[in-house]
Formats: sequence, C-alpha cells, structure tokens
Amino acid sequence: MRFQILAFAGGVGWLQTRESLPALAVIVGALLAAGALVLALASRRNALARLLTLLACVVLGYSWAALRAEQRLRDHLPSAWEGVDVQLVGVIAALPHAFERGERFEFAVETIETAGAQVPARIALSWYRGARDDEWLQPQPVRPGERWRFTVRLKRPHGNANPHGFDYEAWLFERNIRASGYVRPRTDAERLAPMVFEPAYLLERWRYRLRQSFFDILPDAPYVGILVALAVGDQQAIPAAQWRIFRQTGITHLMSISGLHVTMLAALLAGWVGWLWRRSEALTLWLPAPKAAIAAGWCAAGAYTLLAGFAVPTQRTFYMLTSVAVALWSGRHLGVSRGLLLALLLVLLVDPWAVLAPGFWLSFAAVGLLFYVGAARLGDGSDWRTVLRNWGSTQWAVSVGTLPLLLLIFQQFSLVSPLANALAIPVVSFLVTPLALAFAVVPWSPLLHLDHWLLSGLMAFLESLTDWPFWQQAAPPLPTIVLALVGVVYLLLPRGFPARWLAGALLLPALFVPAARPTSGSAWIDVLDVGQGLAVVVRTAKHNLLYDAGPLYSAESDAGQRIIVPYLHAVGIERLDALIVTHRDTDHSGGVLAVQEALPIDRSLSSVAELPGTPCLAGQSWAWDGLRFTILHPQADGYRQAPLKSNHLSCVLRVESAAGSLLLTSDIEASDEQQLLLANGPEKLRSHVLVVPHHGSRSSSTTEFIRAVDPAEVIFPVGYRNRYRHPHPEIVDRYVGRRQWRTDHDGAVQILLGDRVEVSGYRASYRRYWHDQ
Repeated sequence: MRFQILAFAGGVGWLQTRESLPALAVIVGALLAAGALVLALASRRNALARLLTLLACVVLGYSWAALRAEQRLRDHLPSAWEGVDVQLVGVIAALPHAFERGERFEFAVETIETAGAQVPARIALSWYRGARDDEWLQPQPVRPGERWRFTVRLKRPHGNANPHGFDYEAWLFERNIRASGYVRPRTDAERLAPMVFEPAYLLERWRYRLRQSFFDILPDAPYVGILVALAVGDQQAIPAAQWRIFRQTGITHLMSISGLHVTMLAALLAGWVGWLWRRSEALTLWLPAPKAAIAAGWCAAGAYTLLAGFAVPTQRTFYMLTSVAVALWSGRHLGVSRGLLLALLLVLLVDPWAVLAPGFWLSFAAVGLLFYVGAARLGDGSDWRTVLRNWGSTQWAVSVGTLPLLLLIFQQFSLVSPLANALAIPVVSFLVTPLALAFAVVPWSPLLHLDHWLLSGLMAFLESLTDWPFWQQAAPPLPTIVLALVGVVYLLLPRGFPARWLAGALLLPALFVPAARPTSGSAWIDVLDVGQGLAVVVRTAKHNLLYDAGPLYSAESDAGQRIIVPYLHAVGIERLDALIVTHRDTDHSGGVLAVQEALPIDRSLSSVAELPGTPCLAGQSWAWDGLRFTILHPQADGYRQAPLKSNHLSCVLRVESAAGSLLLTSDIEASDEQQLLLANGPEKLRSHVLVVPHHGSRSSSTTEFIRAVDPAEVIFPVGYRNRYRHPHPEIVDRYVGRRQWRTDHDGAVQILLGDRVEVSGYRASYRRYWHDQ
C-alpha cells in the first residue's frame, strides 16, 4: 500500500507540472481504466502485477488531479469581461483586511445583475478610499456575512512571473479565487442584509468579532498582531519588522496557525480528557479512555481548524490527524509510515494542489523526521536528563532534516533556529497559543494581558538572536538536493551505525556549490516582472548591476523586498557593484531602500539628489569582463535647467558586447530622444535589444528614435491591465516588424548578450495549466 500511495502522489504532482490539461473525455477514461486495473490486480502478488499497479496508481493520481482541475477551471472570468463594470450581489465571505488605501475581502457571488455577464462564484475585491492617490472617500465598513450590491471591475488571476519567485496565480487557484478586482468609486454600493445566516458566514462573523476584541483590549500592544494570528489565523496585522525577526531566527512557522499548533492542541486536550476520563469508572465502562482521548483530540483539532477559517494549511493538518484518529479508533496498528502515507492520500484526494505549497512538504518532512528519529529512542528512560537530551536531539533532527528542503525552496536558513525553536516551540505551543484560545472561549481581558506579557519576553529573546549569522545562498541544483537528502537519512540513523559523520559530506555540495555565472565577454540580463515599473539585473563574469528598483506597492510593500532582493539572493548575488536609480518616479525607485538595506553597494549612480552616490551623466563609461557600459543621458545642463518632470533626467544606459548591445531607456520622452540623437548619432544608439522608453507611452518612441536604434527585439516593461493602458496601441504599431516582448504577458524577459544575442520569456519556460486562466 505504501508504494501505491507514493505512486498516486507522484501522479498528482506530475499533473501540477503540466502546461495544459488533457481533454475531459481522456481524463475520465484514464481515471476509470486506471481504477479498474488497480482493482483487478489487487489480489495479484507477482512482480509484473505490482509494477502495473504502481503505473496505474500514477495514472490514477494524474487523472484525479486533472479532473479536479478541469472542474475548477470551468469557473472562470471570460477575458471579454475584464475591466468592464459589472453589478453583483453577494456576501462578504471572509475576514476583511485593511490596507493603506482601503479594505480587501473575499466575495461570494450570489447574483449577477448585469445582463450577459459571466463571473466566478468566488472573487477577491478591494474597496479603495479614492480613485487617485490624492483622493479620499470613506467607504462603508464591511463585515463577514453581510450581503452587498457592488458595481465592480474584475480581472483574471495574474501575478508577477520571475525565476525563483512566488507563483501568486497558483496560490489563488488553490484557494479557488478565480478573479480579482475593485469596487467602483462613486457608485451606489448598498448593504442589502446585515447578516446571512449560513454556518460558514456565522463562523467568519465570530472570527471577526474575536479579532476586533483583541485589538480593543490591546490597542497599542506591539505584539497583538501575533496573538490574532495564533487565535484566528489572520497574519495581516503582523508588521514587516516582526516577520524579519521570525525569518532570521527560523520560527516563521510558529507565528501562524500551523500544523504544529493544531497537533499540539489536539494532543494537549486529548491528554487532559484521557486523564480525567480515567477518574470515572462509569465513563470508562461506557467508552474506553483512549477512545475518549482520541475523540477529544480530533474535536479540538477540528474546532481550531474552523477558528482559523478552515484555511488550506490547517485543512491539510486536520486531514492528517483525521486519518490517524480513524486508525487509532478502529484499533488497527497501521504503523507510522503507513499512517503518515494514509494522511498524505487523504490530503491529496481533498486538495490535489497541496503539493504546490512549501508548507505541505515541510509539514510531512518534519512529522516523518520526528517518527524516524523517535523510533530509535523507544525504551529510553523518563528522567529529566533523558527528556532534555531527547528534546535537544529532536531539535537537531528537525533542523538538519529539513535543511535540504529549506535550501531548495527558500535558499536560506537560520543558524540559530535550533536554539530559537527550543524555547519558542514550548512557549508558543503550550502557553501563548492556549491562553489566546482560552480568551476566545472565556473573554476575560487579564488572559490577554498575561499572554502578551509572555510573548513580549519571548520576542525580547528572539530579538537578541537576530545579530547572529544567517545563511543565505544561491538556489542549489536539484541533484545536490537529492544528494543532501540521502546524507540526512544516513546522518540521522541511530547511534551505532558506522561513520555516520561522513554523511555530513553529502550536504556540502548543496551548501557550497557556486552560483552559475556568464563567461567573460558575456552578460545575463533579466528585465524582471515587477508590474508597472522597471528593474533590470545585469550579471557579467565577476560583476553585478541593478538598473532601477521597481515600484512602491504600498507603505509596507515594494518591489525591492518582494521581488528584487529574493531574486538577487536566489541567483547568488550578495553584492552589487553598481546601482543605477534612473529618476525619482516611484515605479522606478520604490524598492531602492529595501535593496540598500539588503546588500552592500559599491557604486551608486542616480539623477535623484537625495540618494547617496554620484549623478549619472552622459559620457560616464566603464568596462567589466569584456563588456562596455556607457551612460548616454542626461546631459549636465539637464540638472541645471531643473525640468518639471523627472522623466527628463532618466539615466540611459547602453550595454555592449562583441555581438550586440542593449539600450535601457527608463522613462525618457520625445524631447529626450531628440537630445540623444543630436548628442550621439545613430551609430552610438543602434542596439539589438531595446527596453522601450516610458513603458510604451505615447510621449516617447518617436519614429526617428526607433529608426536610429533599429532594434531587432523590443521589451515593454508593463503591469497587467495597468491604469495607464501602457503600451499604447499606436506605439506598439510603431514597432511592428520587430520581435516584441511584454513583461505582463511573458513574465521576466531574459537576455543573453555575448558572442550571440538571445532573448526569452520566463512564462514560456515555466507555464502551468492555471496560468492566464
């Protein structure tokens, strides 16, 4: 059975790597045929039958996941209804989250009042305080369970697509959010009912009130957001600075309702109920104490999962515990591995997209490791020294055992994680979380004050660890991860196995393999997909340059922290030889502070007087590893004239190799293009690849400039359905006959500049069936 479940899981995972789904008839046929074959061979024990059964289980997992995906894809927003006003009636389906300019919430659509419109059943909406940054309109407060009529504009699920980046479209797809949009300002939004009395909405309203009570009792407490996250699963109130502490100490998994918390609570309540149950002879005669403990633990896990909003990560844990509880209740001793694999099967039957989540792999790996190392301790003593030694060895096992996955998924791990977790796990799991939940049951304010006091002590300890070393590296190749996993398995074998320490050598390639670099005379250039903005990473054999730092998304979010810095770390860039911030506009400079905080920068060039470094000026030039870098704009007199628009000071950079060149133009406009033509002439502007000026705005890309540059490949760095409607169709027509790339359609655009010039789009190399759907 074990290998069959693993084969089924392999089929489910295989489907999630496909670019498209098979036809529905093929899916159903494969599902029925594979199921029939598994049943027919169930009683056979020869090698051929086992092999065929495994293959059938792979097909079964693949076709099951494909069938579920086909059903989900049918509920979609047609492209014809993107960006069109649609009037809807529905219910606020989950906790609303406030942000700088309004509120976000999930909306369950009940009625589509616009004739002919097609809208998915569940969408994500934002309600802004104004249509513009300088406009302030106070929207009405929304609460879960309310029925509203909104006029909205929607778009299909879309996220930034960059190598090593977060797949936002996969995240939305797993949560069955099939469109997003915003409530139209200055339209008649109407609350139709204060409460829709359905179980799911009643639960969300209770969670909403509980969350509000935390903030009412602890209005100025610095860590109240953590208590809210632990009680109701809402992580939005945790500030970015606290998330940074959790990452640096390796305890991020504790600061949300994770599988660990659900399991610990279930075990705690099961232990209490079992102990009390044994005190009553009548109760034990009616139901054995072990079964009463199992039932209590399962109910506690279910209640906590509901309190967390039945979020996908807690669902997975609840399904795992359900399979274990059923096995224990039935009295069947399935064994550790079989029980864990049955939990895996149940999770994938309910949620085939769980394999896309890093938490899925880390959860099963951690549980498996605990059983793996725990089996060697059966029969150990129960004195305090043994307990302490076992606790320490467990922390060591989990830290070392999950290291390969952490390197593969996050390219980082905390060196102080074992020490931080040794204190944080018992404090959070057995003190902080139970007290927060106790307040949910008995709303007595001293419970929250005590809880926050305990949490403050823990946070002070964690903050003292943030100055310790933190391991960050390039994404290791997959073969080195496989080798590391083999090393971990051998390293954690029980004492007595010979030369276990040698297994540590198998971890070294994953830790110290050097990041790939271009050869001398070549450059790898990535025009990152940062939305409506610009960020370009240039790598040569020994040097790194960042041209612009992308947009500012909100007061606490920018392209630097969300996209650029993680990408630089993933490709092995720990230092920038040069940073060029072309001009003041926040779609180009919004992420600069995050970049400056994350990496040392040897040289900064900018037209922004407030930024450190030197002004970029036409004529500045340098050579790196066989390539020539030249600043072509602005001229010195451009600073003296103090233009009204910072676009006119945009730093223009030309990167030249033996085979071709790239021209980076930022936001220059028509007059600046004319200056470039007068100052340089066509021979100094001609480039094989052009990043189109000003995102394809009508204010740029004059016919004379295009003729002078004469690019074979042009790149439009634009956001999906951006409010400026870049690139303008007229500008797109001017580049007809040249190969065109758009970051909103192609994702990050990657350029090889060396003895030849090659351009490719990331979405073409990493396309999945849910993308653009």
